[in-house]
Parts: sequence; structure tokens; C-alpha cells
Amino acid sequence: MPIPLLEITPKTQNQRVAGYEVPDEDDAPIYRLSDVGSDASMDEIIWAAYRQIFSEHLILESYRQPALESQLRNRTISVREFVQGLGKSNVYRELVADANSNYRLVDITFKRFLGRATYSKDEQIAWSIVIATRGLHGFIDAVVESEEYRQNFGEYIVPYQRRRMEGRPFNLVNPRYSDYWRGRLIERGASYYQARSSDSINKQSIREAIPANFLSMAQGMLLPHVNYQRTTAQASARVQAANLSETTRRGTTIQPAVKRTNVALPYRYIPSDPKA
Repeated sequence: MPIPLLEITPKTQNQRVAGYEVPDEDDAPIYRLSDVGSDASMDEIIWAAYRQIFSEHLILESYRQPALESQLRNRTISVREFVQGLGKSNVYRELVADANSNYRLVDITFKRFLGRATYSKDEQIAWSIVIATRGLHGFIDAVVESEEYRQNFGEYIVPYQRRRMEGRPFNLVNPRYSDYWRGRLIERGASYYQARSSDSINKQSIREAIPANFLSMAQGMLLPHVNYQRTTAQASARVQAANLSETTRRGTTIQPAVKRTNVALPYRYIPSDPKA
């Protein structure tokens, strides 16, 4: 018997407050399957789902899901099922699930699937229990099949950030993993730099590729710190205090020591009235 979701007291956020908004250029575009009238518009829906769920604005060929794309183009699945399939793909597992703690995984998934951040730490704890008991696929199913998702996006709308009144979209400011995971990668070293075993790579080169060793080597090569502002001020003070000898004489005209001499021009032999 699965553990039921713990009770959560939602906090007041923008997406929970009813208000009057004037549409403008900052509003997130809404992609609906019912608006598709050509292959180009279907491509826009597919790429919008990729950007929202994978948060990668340059979609690599290896990230694409041809089977899901084909089913969506043939209308055998809805947009909600397409988004659900992206969340349960190996790409989402490698980019998000494997690189974060369960708490941060809940927050990122809510931002990308529900269009909002988690209300509090209590909500992260409650949904992290769902991850621990049902796994990633069960967690994605619970989020996409929730009443909140159906009320806001239904079957044919690509999720988007709701009530974005200030700041940039989540998928522009939200990195794949936090500083905690990056520190673990640096400590483990080999998982950060995937050193391949071959004849041309020895143990020394593999050890040098480990970030911890590289950082220690770089710290040992650091030069002493130089205060450029203080050094510039000291040099200016020395120049101003230096006594320079007077090299010019004011009020006197210096006569040249060498007099001009008359020099015969080489063409003086030419008569003044030459005859033709």
C-alpha cells in the first residue's frame, strides 16, 4: 500500500492569487494542440515541450524522443501524455533526477511541469516521499495526473510558467544541478572527467585530470597578490617628489654656433640667356 501524500499548507503565491492582468509581451506564449494547422505549428509545440521539460534551448539530436514525437503528430497521444513521456525518459533522468537530491528534484519538476515553484520545504518533503516509494516514473505520473495539472493545462496545452510578473522564466535561470552536486563531482574526480582507459593514457594523466589535483596544482602556481592601485599611487608620488634639473632658459634666445656658408649651386654654369 503506497504512503499517502502528506498534508501541506499552501503559501500565497502569484499563481494562487486571482487578479486582473493585461496581456503583454512578457506573458508566456501558450501552445495548444487545438491551434495546430500545419506541420510547422506542430513542430513549435514539440520544441516548446522540449524547452519546458528539458530546459535545454539547444536540443541535441540525442535528446529527442522520435517515438513520442511520431505518436503526437499522429494524434495517438495528447500533449499531456507527450510531456509525461518526456519526464519519464532517460534524458530527464540523466539531466535532472540523477544530478539532484529528491528535494531539489521536486522543486525543478514542479517548475517545469506545474509552472510554479514549491510552496515550502514541507511540500518538498512530502513529494520526496513519493519519489522514495514510487520511483521517478511514479513521481512523474503523480504530478502530471494531479488535479492541479489538469485544471491549468488539461490534455492539450504545453506547461508554462504561470503568473510570471517579474523575473525571467524558470527554465532560463534554473541550472541542472546545484553547488552541492558540483562539489561532489569535483571530489569524486573520475566521474567529472570521464577518463577513458587506452594505451595512450597512463595513470599520471588520469590523476592530472582529477579536478581536486588540478586545483591544488593551480593554487601552488598563484603569484603574490599585487595591489595595483597602491602601486600606481606610490609611483605617482615618487615622480612628483623628484627634483628635476631645469633644461630650458627662459627670456634668452640661443644663437646657433655654426654660421651659414655660401655654397655654389651645381647649375650656376648655365647662362642666363641660353641660345636655342
